[in-house]
Amino acid sequence: MSSVVICPILVTLAIRFLADRLRPDAAVRFLVLSLTAAAAACLVTIGAFGLKAIAELPVVGAYFHFSDRIVRADTAHEPWVSWLSVALCAVAAAGIARVWWVHRVETAAVRHFTGRSASPASSASSAFSAGGRVVLIDDDRAAAFAVPDGRVVVTTGMRAALDDTQYAALLAHEDAHLRGRHHRLILLTRLAAAVHPAFRLLTRRIDYLVERAADEQAAVRVHDRRAVARAIGAAALVSSGAAGLRMAPAAGDLRRAGAVPRRVASLLSPLRVWSPLLLMAPIGVALFDLAWTAECVWDLGELLYAAQL
Repeated sequence: MSSVVICPILVTLAIRFLADRLRPDAAVRFLVLSLTAAAAACLVTIGAFGLKAIAELPVVGAYFHFSDRIVRADTAHEPWVSWLSVALCAVAAAGIARVWWVHRVETAAVRHFTGRSASPASSASSAFSAGGRVVLIDDDRAAAFAVPDGRVVVTTGMRAALDDTQYAALLAHEDAHLRGRHHRLILLTRLAAAVHPAFRLLTRRIDYLVERAADEQAAVRVHDRRAVARAIGAAALVSSGAAGLRMAPAAGDLRRAGAVPRRVASLLSPLRVWSPLLLMAPIGVALFDLAWTAECVWDLGELLYAAQL
């Protein structure tokens, strides 16, 4: 059960250690990929043991013409493992369904928000958006966020609170979310957290890393790290009373973990450069996890083949 106990913990520890020690724009994809691979391996492993539990039932053995006694004998010393896996599969399935439902609800909320009276942004800064698709929403609340369909939405309240330089930096930040498909990385992280409780420790860390990646890419676009830092600080201050949308430099980050001050401090400091070889730690564990899972599935196939009557 290394794919369920040992490897997820090792991946979690590796990602928590490396999240603040690598270039965020370079590291976020590899770390989320490692996390997703480890979650997939865990899910397949408990699924395989759950299938074995079903195969232990006499009625199933009689229907498919194999010996249920041979199947049960394989884990005779730990008879609880297979049925525990069934329970874990049910919990994981419920968690995945909940994450997907929340994702659909949030998507519908964004569509409702963007369906209000809106107009294309006329500022020259809109060149920073994907295809110039910046949409201004007539709303006094300060909010800005990237929509997965390729639009950057900014409220009039946010636009009025920022000068042109800060606005350009904000658009570059949101455009970086679109170019990096960061909404997919966040969704994958939450799905992984639904599979294994250890991965829940990483959701806020990945959220922060995604924002840092967008910050650094925005700094490259506007050629000024301090301008991006000022834009983040100004946007966070004026949006502190707003509802806070996930892709915005949101007030929620300020309340939960002080992420905005950390982002600003990182932009005001020289960018640290660490060896990308450090990424081999979580990637290596994830690959080992997948290999172990493949062996588990192969062993299950051999067991069912040997149990045939």
